[in-house]
Amino acid sequence: MVFKNHSVWRKVAMKDNGFVDWTSLPDDAMIQLFSLLNNHDRANLSATCKAWRIVGASKCLWTSLDLRGYKFNITMAVSLSPRCVNLQQVRFRGAESADAINHLNAMNLRDISGDSITEDTLTMLVSRHKDLRCIQVGPDDKVTSGSIKAIAFYCPKLKQLRLSGIKDVLADSINALANYCPNLVDIGFIDCLNVDGVALGHVLSVRFLSVAGTSNTKWDVVSHVWCKLPELIGLDVSRTDISSTAVSMLLSSSRSLKVLCALNCPVLEQDITVNTVKTEGKLLLGLFSDIRNVFSDWGCSNEIMTWLKWILSHTLLRIAKSSPQNLDYFWLKQGVALFLSLLQCSQEDVQEMAASGLATCIFANEGNAIIDPGKAEAVVKNGGVPLLLDLAKSWQEGIQSAATKAISNLSADLNAAKTVSDEGGIGIFIELARSKNRQVSEAATGGLWNLSVGEEHKAAITEAGGIRTLVDIISEWSSDADGVLECSAGALANLAANKKYSREIAIAGGVQSLATLINNCKFRGVQEQATRGLVNLAAHSVRNGPNAREAGALEALIQLTCSPHEGVRQVAAGALWHLSLTNVNREAIAAAGGVEALVTLAQSSLNASQCLQGMVAGALWGLSMSKANSIAIGREGGIPPLIVFAHSDSHDVHEVAAGALWNLAFDHSNVFQIVEEGGIPVLARLCSSSESRKASFMAALALAYICRGRTNELAPTGTSSENTSKSVSLDEARTTALKHIEAFILTFSDPQAFAAAVVSSSRAALDQANERAYILETGILRCSEAEIGRFIAMLRSSSSILKAFAAFALLQFTDPQGRNAVYHASLMLDAGAVKVLRAAAASANEPVEVKIFAKIVLRNLEYHQQETLYLV
Repeated sequence: MVFKNHSVWRKVAMKDNGFVDWTSLPDDAMIQLFSLLNNHDRANLSATCKAWRIVGASKCLWTSLDLRGYKFNITMAVSLSPRCVNLQQVRFRGAESADAINHLNAMNLRDISGDSITEDTLTMLVSRHKDLRCIQVGPDDKVTSGSIKAIAFYCPKLKQLRLSGIKDVLADSINALANYCPNLVDIGFIDCLNVDGVALGHVLSVRFLSVAGTSNTKWDVVSHVWCKLPELIGLDVSRTDISSTAVSMLLSSSRSLKVLCALNCPVLEQDITVNTVKTEGKLLLGLFSDIRNVFSDWGCSNEIMTWLKWILSHTLLRIAKSSPQNLDYFWLKQGVALFLSLLQCSQEDVQEMAASGLATCIFANEGNAIIDPGKAEAVVKNGGVPLLLDLAKSWQEGIQSAATKAISNLSADLNAAKTVSDEGGIGIFIELARSKNRQVSEAATGGLWNLSVGEEHKAAITEAGGIRTLVDIISEWSSDADGVLECSAGALANLAANKKYSREIAIAGGVQSLATLINNCKFRGVQEQATRGLVNLAAHSVRNGPNAREAGALEALIQLTCSPHEGVRQVAAGALWHLSLTNVNREAIAAAGGVEALVTLAQSSLNASQCLQGMVAGALWGLSMSKANSIAIGREGGIPPLIVFAHSDSHDVHEVAAGALWNLAFDHSNVFQIVEEGGIPVLARLCSSSESRKASFMAALALAYICRGRTNELAPTGTSSENTSKSVSLDEARTTALKHIEAFILTFSDPQAFAAAVVSSSRAALDQANERAYILETGILRCSEAEIGRFIAMLRSSSSILKAFAAFALLQFTDPQGRNAVYHASLMLDAGAVKVLRAAAASANEPVEVKIFAKIVLRNLEYHQQETLYLV
């Protein structure tokens, strides 16, 4: 908080030695200081010393309470009650807060405003606070007409009553108001289903009346009744089906009426005669009016203008929330400008509703997911950003929250985000994110979430201490503050997508915070964003050291594979996939129970979305690169679901499933299971018809591994008759597999060109053959030493098909364009592959494909040898 007269107070508090002793300030100065703080900060400051504890308890500082952003219960109310002797105004949200208000012992309460209150609680509240002047409650469908009678009976000094969302407002309740509340001048029955309009004609004291959003009103009857109300000067019928006839009757027959608001009244606006209605010198406001000039051109009393600004801000907010698609022109022409004008009003509730309206109207669709660039531009061009940022610094937390929410939403637009950043919005967001008011913190962290999408803002957020703040927020807020936690985790997830800031998050303890958050908060949005953050951190785990694997991150991710939310399971599987790409992580995941969890997830995802199937298959593929994990996956039952995924029409799914089956097929113990579960036809189908050449290649690799094993190696132990049956089955599978491998290889062959290349062995001829044979997408694949050894062994096979495929595979793995080609070449050279390849290339009896592929591999090895010598 920055105080305007800070320098004056500093001089008063300064001692001769230059030390500033703030406790030496006189009590009246300290009370003024305390009055500029919100209730939470005031309580914290009071706890610093005895002198300030006395000042902070001054009853003059506790005349109003805004509890909407806090968890307020009976325990808190009892602790605050000694300070609430002079409490006059309270604003609350939620049934628990409403119940707790009665325990404040605020006998001088004059003004209450809130929602989600039950009939019994409202009745008890008014029975204990008979000096109430203003009651504003709703929307609440639990409040009935009986509650209105209780209000009338217990609150004879009532001046203002605004209730919304009530089903029925009956005649006997309205008549009770007329009989028991002689000072009632402002009535609002807003968004109610049935209101007895004739009975309202009995409340002769009413000066301002709003029935905005009500249904089932007989306008031809009530217009004749209301025009006889002697004191009525302001009437709001916005968002109703009032007709031009009723409007004309009210304007022409009421002697006292000065303002009639009829915003968003479809029947009235579609009536072509509306412009001919005689206003008799009175003000008629509709969407067809130029409302912008009302505040400057129309002279009226402060009383009328105060009511009118509240009605306009409330009605425009309600219209914005209903998202009518036909009002874009209105928002661009004058709606945005109206909100900005109302922001500059001195009425705090009007400012709050105007800021909330701006935060809502700038969205382009009913789902409130996309910002309308035209509306955002209108806010920016009319100076809305600095105006909102200034309000975000208000000590009134309701205004602070609404203004921050508006800036946060604007930040989702790229152009507006730049303005927000340039005007100092990032620093304000970070400061407000630390607020203990849930609504303020949520709006501020939401702003950081939106801004962190842009790479140009990530550095500014980090430099301003945003990462440390976000990590602290996640650690400090309880798990029921789901909005704050989701926004904070979302912002960290965006920042973690950049490797530089990923490191900063890890250093700040972000991994531990996100992992703990996943364990403690079961809200779907929170889990999705926290998991996404760990995914991004995991993507940089090699660069960031072990931090991405520590602090329970793996355990949290593994636990999330059992989440009831598919989106969370999907992100968790994706994170484990990323992590499984390194040896150390694979071991850690397996040690933490990751193999069992992912197999279980795969088994339960047979009918899940393709995205989830792809992620879990990818994670199993990553883990299966370890022999021990490969065996464990087969043992735990991971092969059947992978075969199902390999049958998917989505190449993104069947590609990673084929990769996993390729790894699994390397181990003899898994081969029979693949055959028995129907894996051969599925892999054969991928070989011949997948749109992904990489998927076809990996399916062929799996088939080649199955063919490579001897029958007595593949068949599991059992009785003699069982083994004979299984051996026959495996022999049939081997025959089918060889047939499809041969067909796959021939798709990369050109017999005429290959035959010419064998004869000439020219560089150009080999280049042409290599261009036809090489699959660019296979460049990311990596083989172990044992796998390379198996391909070299295949070159000695009695099967010419396996020989050709082994040479073809080694061509893919050693091509200079591949990421791991140097590594593969080194393994081959160490294993003596050159001799075997030369024999294959020179053999007179081998098919032309064996010879050409072997020659290309030899050339690749020679290239890598020369490159190695050159580097040395």
